[in-house]
Amino acid sequence: MDLSYTNDQLMVRNMAREFATKELEPKAAEIDEKGEFPHETIKKMAELGLLSMTIPEKYGGAAFDFTSLAIAVEEISRGCGSTGVITAVHNSLACWPIANWGTDAQKEKYLPRMATGELLGAFGLTEPNAGSDPSAMETTAVLKGDKYILNGSKRFITNGGVAKVFIVFAKTDPAAGTKGITCFIVDRDAKGFSLGKHENLLGLRGTANCELMFDDCEVPAENVLGSVGQGFKVALGTLDVSRIDIGAQAVGIAQSAMEKAIAYSKERKQFGKPICEFQMIQGKIADMACQTMASRLLVYYAAHQKDSGKTRFNLESAMCKLFAAETAVAVTREAVQIYGGYGYTKDYPVERYFRDAKCMEIYEGTSEVQRIVIARTMLG
Repeated sequence: MDLSYTNDQLMVRNMAREFATKELEPKAAEIDEKGEFPHETIKKMAELGLLSMTIPEKYGGAAFDFTSLAIAVEEISRGCGSTGVITAVHNSLACWPIANWGTDAQKEKYLPRMATGELLGAFGLTEPNAGSDPSAMETTAVLKGDKYILNGSKRFITNGGVAKVFIVFAKTDPAAGTKGITCFIVDRDAKGFSLGKHENLLGLRGTANCELMFDDCEVPAENVLGSVGQGFKVALGTLDVSRIDIGAQAVGIAQSAMEKAIAYSKERKQFGKPICEFQMIQGKIADMACQTMASRLLVYYAAHQKDSGKTRFNLESAMCKLFAAETAVAVTREAVQIYGGYGYTKDYPVERYFRDAKCMEIYEGTSEVQRIVIARTMLG
């Protein structure tokens, strides 16, 4: 595995880093405070091609590899955690499954407009009573003529409040367990579709996270993504990809928290000298640096497995997501500690990093679920 950047990856890193520094970081605190979706920022990102990274050139996309996407998500998340996950969800959870499993007609209909940002995407799997166990989902889809009628709800949907295209999972054969789940592309203007509760989140507050409601929602049969009964396969395959991006997001947040803590430790003086001269602080910084770098390498390795054409990379994906998520929580916690009382105020960004980081251990499969995936794979 070559750990050096390709020219394209270097270009993506530099572009995303510059954008994050100039456009995202100055607005991140306000986005968090108000809990507002960054519409204007997303438009600018679309112009840079950051919303089309998993879309083939044939449909107007940038067609970058998944290592490049991970690099971009990391850099964006360094500036703003909310914008990082908005980017990841649109690229990996919405565009990619259509590009991978969609029919030619579905690709032609959706991908060009998703590439320009005209259509933002979201992913609807989680339900009020079905989180870590998708087989417990209660949303159903019944075929009537040339349409499926969906009834149920989805919860904790990133981009939900602003998205116009939804990747939604429902049971077409409730008696068949996971083999009775089917995936659908649902349009925002579908009859019977509406938005429910908007979530007041601890962190990642600018992500338009809300509930999706399906009340006799009409979805054309031609909008089945993949084939009937293969929705669980689509979900797992998509999550394998997305977990790489969440790992990258966690790395970006950890990196930014570490950089801020190092800078502060050089400025803050106690007992007549900068606190960075105390071995206790140096030990924290050393651990933060090692954990962040190890997480980054795990993310890059998982992305490399995907880019190399490996058909199953669920082990690597789960490993990078688990380790990077727990690293982000640990590093941001130590950053708050280095800031001391100031770290507990909203005057400094580390408290926001700490709140944003916690979600890394929960969404796209909790840390406990990742450990199950890893252990089962290792045990055969």
